[in-house]
Amino acid sequence: MSRIEKLSIAVTHEQAEAVREAVKDGDFASASEVVRDALRDWTDKRTRRAEAIRQVRKLWDDGLASGEPQPRRSVDAIIAAGRKRLADQD
Repeated sequence: MSRIEKLSIAVTHEQAEAVREAVKDGDFASASEVVRDALRDWTDKRTRRAEAIRQVRKLWDDGLASGEPQPRRSVDAIIAAGRKRLADQD
């Protein structure tokens, strides 16, 4: 089991009431359990955010590595090119 450390934290009155209510309702055995659960959620959120940032950075780098951007084409030009490719396959 992990080593336990005690921390002193300050929360708003409303947050303290919410913690006490969660314990009173039996959702948690103690205020410490409420805080540990919240910290697990916070850690998971940070991990997901870091992974999302990593993915965006990879996509950015992939985009840069793909070369110079191609000139913009209209929808009509894209459709015409597709039709030509289909016709050339016959």
